[in-house]
Amino acid sequence: MTVVLRSLMAVVLAVAFAVAGVFLSTPARAASLVEVTNFGTNPTGLRMHLYVPDNIPAGTRPPIVVAVHYCTGSGPAFFSGTQFAQLADQFKFIVIYPSATRSGNCFDVSTPSALTHNGNSDPVGIVSMVRWVIQNRNGDANRVYATGASSGGMMTNVLLGDYPDVFKAGAAFIGVPFACFATTDGSMWNTQCANGQRIMTAQQWGDLVRGAFPGYTGPRPRMQVFHGTADTTLQFPNFGEEIKQWTNVHGLSQTATFTDFPQSGWTRTRYGGSGVMERVEAIRLEGVGHSLPLAGQAAMAIAFFGLNTTPTSPPPTTSPPPTTSPPPTTSPPPTSSPPPSGGCSITYVITNTWPGNFQANLVVRNNRTTPITNGWTATWTYTGNQAIYNAWGVQITQSGQNVTGRSVSWTNTIQPGQTVTAGIQGTVTTANAIPSPISCAIN
Repeated sequence: MTVVLRSLMAVVLAVAFAVAGVFLSTPARAASLVEVTNFGTNPTGLRMHLYVPDNIPAGTRPPIVVAVHYCTGSGPAFFSGTQFAQLADQFKFIVIYPSATRSGNCFDVSTPSALTHNGNSDPVGIVSMVRWVIQNRNGDANRVYATGASSGGMMTNVLLGDYPDVFKAGAAFIGVPFACFATTDGSMWNTQCANGQRIMTAQQWGDLVRGAFPGYTGPRPRMQVFHGTADTTLQFPNFGEEIKQWTNVHGLSQTATFTDFPQSGWTRTRYGGSGVMERVEAIRLEGVGHSLPLAGQAAMAIAFFGLNTTPTSPPPTTSPPPTTSPPPTTSPPPTSSPPPSGGCSITYVITNTWPGNFQANLVVRNNRTTPITNGWTATWTYTGNQAIYNAWGVQITQSGQNVTGRSVSWTNTIQPGQTVTAGIQGTVTTANAIPSPISCAIN
């Protein structure tokens, strides 16, 4: 990697994630980030930090998300500067935060060893971390996912290419296709790829993925990619090349089958269908540079993985009551408690505060026995001078103290008895009281 490009990456990412650390910092929690050593085969000396949320329901095997940092970063920095731990608290999955330890703290996404199943580089160490969590923290081997930004976004592509037998899906922020960064000169930097000049056919890109694990015939991981059009570090043409690669891997057309606009300037396309968990999803961010993930995008990744529902403990496995006596012939007793009144209900949770600012979640529950499919609307009135300036998963309209929040495309649908979570950030100079009442209506 050249000195100039490494310096550029360091400056851009240090600023971007310092800002993210201010606005997306997670609230105080009982669970904490811990370092794990001696986790297995680790040829490149990676470090492993682990976040296991409190109160994982008894009898369940929590999913695993690997969250991979950017160049110059670390696992603890990615923990502090992104929302994945906060989402883990809510949805009860385990997060692994690997740390690169070589000069510059970039992950190896370039060498032949890194681009081979069971090679001798960083991907092997990361998969060892996953296997350690499965064996030692009861993690669910059937629900393992990868995400990351910049160097971590590139590594997300690499992990899904090298280990389709381990990872079920990935969400790559500002990355490049699998093997785009390939080098043999020891520099671990590919200027042609970084500049968006490595343009190939979908078949050629797909063949690179298939060649990483010859003979593998099982299912391939789903892929979600994010990229800003103003990225000057890993330039925007890489976004289109990622789409080519992963649609080819899944045998899909490069023509989108679904398009929507989750927020102003964001264009989301899906390939192969229109569902939230399609095989390939891509989010283009107009005018955005090398500064992801932005507020709310971690939640979009977790929704793509299918982890955005709150798990519950399974019912007890004790023997059922004897059935020798016939049931009464009168009306049978109710089989479940009636749902709360109203079609939906909403809980407003203050998740973080810092001088002059606050962050809160809106947890919306479907109280019906049928799905909510057309979205919901929440209304409330502040008692202080709170002013919302940012939101994700909800479109906010505020007039004085009166606020209306309307669901967006990826929070419209809520299954019976389930919840979705949206978030807001705002300023406040007086008491930051939780508004009451707060009402919810189904659209």
